[in-house]
Amino acid sequence: MRFPIRPLLFCLFFAVVALLPLAAQEGALETTQPQGITPEDIIKKFAAKETEFAKARDQYTWRQDVKVDTLDGDTVDGEYHEVFDVMFDDKGKRIENVVFAPQSSLQKIAMDQGDFEDIRHRMPFVLAEKDLPEYSVLYVGQQQEDELHCYVFDVAPKKIEYARNVMQQKRYFQGRVWVDDHDFQIVKTYGKSVPDIRKKHGDDEYLYPKFTTWRQQVDGQYWFPVFTKADDELHFKTEDVHIREVVKYEDYKRFGTNTKILFEGKELPQDKDKKPEQKAPDPNKPQ
Repeated sequence: MRFPIRPLLFCLFFAVVALLPLAAQEGALETTQPQGITPEDIIKKFAAKETEFAKARDQYTWRQDVKVDTLDGDTVDGEYHEVFDVMFDDKGKRIENVVFAPQSSLQKIAMDQGDFEDIRHRMPFVLAEKDLPEYSVLYVGQQQEDELHCYVFDVAPKKIEYARNVMQQKRYFQGRVWVDDHDFQIVKTYGKSVPDIRKKHGDDEYLYPKFTTWRQQVDGQYWFPVFTKADDELHFKTEDVHIREVVKYEDYKRFGTNTKILFEGKELPQDKDKKPEQKAPDPNKPQ
């Protein structure tokens, strides 16, 4: 978010812990080592599954509903709202078709390119094999998430290269991921996009909120992002801004192409109607 009239890279992992929220239906974090498998092997397994998931998601269409509010106490005093369908054109190229986009009423902040990149890429964070060299991944324990038993890892970029042009700044995820101990897939992420940027000269600041993203099983195989929520205070130089974001990812459907999607060496069926094994949280209930 840009203040309309963003600190340097956090130290690696102790800053991640400071981000952690209180979560509903979440067991205590147990710092015991995994049994029968090393943390390094878990990382390799879930990175391989994330690689498969990223390829699979490129064969799905879905609707994405994005709402960003600023609040004065409990009162919404500005809103950005956009609904778009992620789909394919007649040549198989992925496109976004906006279906609802009223004029933004945000006054305290302005949506910038970093916000839109975060909404599309960092909030539904994927840690695939190709991304591992850029991140430090630290095993912190095991935790129950609803009915799932998960391995928990802290994730942070090893290095950030700062660009002079803010719009060309490469962005990263920093926070925590929960990996299902059965499917070895990420089922929940919590953290934020980095870096925040506060220019030494001038008033421009680019700050981004902490968020949680939940995934849900689609077609009985992959865990797709279904719901992201952010509720945070952005501390600009001249004003603190309370921001709330809700992103919904709905109506996932396989796109009919000749491309084969493999899961553990086997092709996924085109129409496999399995109900999700994990429900997304109710946005009207406190998290």
